[in-house]
Amino acid sequence: MADRVHPFPHEPPAKDRRPLDDKPVLPPSGTYVIHIPKDQIYRVPPPENASRVKQYYASRKPRRSCGRRFCCCLLFLVVSAVILAGVAASVFYFVAMPEAPDYSVTALAIDGLNLTSSSAVSPAVNVTVRAANGNDKIGIYYRGRSSLELYYTDIKLCDGALPEFYQPTNNVTIFTAAMRGKGIVLTSQVHRDLAAAQSRRKVPLKLKIKAPVKLKVGAVNTWEITVKVTCDVTVDKLASTARIASTDCSYRVNLFS
Repeated sequence: MADRVHPFPHEPPAKDRRPLDDKPVLPPSGTYVIHIPKDQIYRVPPPENASRVKQYYASRKPRRSCGRRFCCCLLFLVVSAVILAGVAASVFYFVAMPEAPDYSVTALAIDGLNLTSSSAVSPAVNVTVRAANGNDKIGIYYRGRSSLELYYTDIKLCDGALPEFYQPTNNVTIFTAAMRGKGIVLTSQVHRDLAAAQSRRKVPLKLKIKAPVKLKVGAVNTWEITVKVTCDVTVDKLASTARIASTDCSYRVNLFS
């Protein structure tokens, strides 16, 4: 029996064969969409762009390191300044043992505040303040650009300034300052309230003091510090012979004014 010849499994059928010397048939021109499996896509720049990418990252690294170095230096300086300030404050406290000055108003002489007329008033007030420095090692320089203001409720009646002077350690200084107001218009209600308070012999006033000072510790003077004092003062009448019925002063300090 003759053997049967089976065609090669990968060999195309005879009708699809073409001579080897025939030219390949090119597909028609146009735009084609080629589908590539996702796992065969690699994020590698083309050879012509590889050098550009390398130069880009090389140029950015020094800038980033410089920025980090600057931030670290700045942070180190800030932390060092805070630590040094804390150490200096601790040394100053334990060496000088600072004690808060004590303030009180001892007299108010009031002129030009006529309550029988509805016209504008121009108060002239002389205030006497007692300042006690109980520190053993700290003197106080009271400097210029100070201010004094006298109020009834929220109405400013007059203003002025403190004298400049030096107050040594363990010292009590009593000083008088002049305050003036001009063209202050009081409403009829305020006139009635002041008259009623005067009839009760209890007129409430508020004195505000703002004083730039420097502290002297031995041979060292500090930077300028602002002391703000608020005194609630009650007088028996609005006259040059007014007497203080009560006074209560509080203060606060701005270390960096």
